[in-house]
Amino acid sequence: MNDFASETLASRQKLVADLQRVITDAEELLQVTAHQTGDKVVELRARIAENLRQARYKLVDAEAAIKDKAQQACRATDDYVHEHPWLAIGTAASLGLVLGLLLGGRR
Repeated sequence: MNDFASETLASRQKLVADLQRVITDAEELLQVTAHQTGDKVVELRARIAENLRQARYKLVDAEAAIKDKAQQACRATDDYVHEHPWLAIGTAASLGLVLGLLLGGRR
C-alpha cells in the first residue's frame, strides 16, 4: 500500500474514532439532561437523539468501508508478491539492509 493510501486509511480510522467519541459524549449529555423539562428541551433532545441514531448508522457504514479498503489493499499486496516474488524479496532485503546500516551507524 502506498503512503497516500495508508495516510488516508489512518485519517479515516481517526475520523471514525473521533465520531464514536462525539456520539458517546452526546449520549451521556442526553442522559444527564433527562430530568430537564420544557417543550424546547424535549424537542431538542428528540432531535439530538435522531441525529445520533443517524450518525451511528453512518459510522457503521464508514467502518465497513475502511475494513473493505484495508482488505483490498492486503489482497493487492499479496497478489503482487505472488506475481513478482523475486522483486518483493529484493525490495525487502534492500530495505532491511538500509535499516540495518542506519541503526548500526547510530552505535
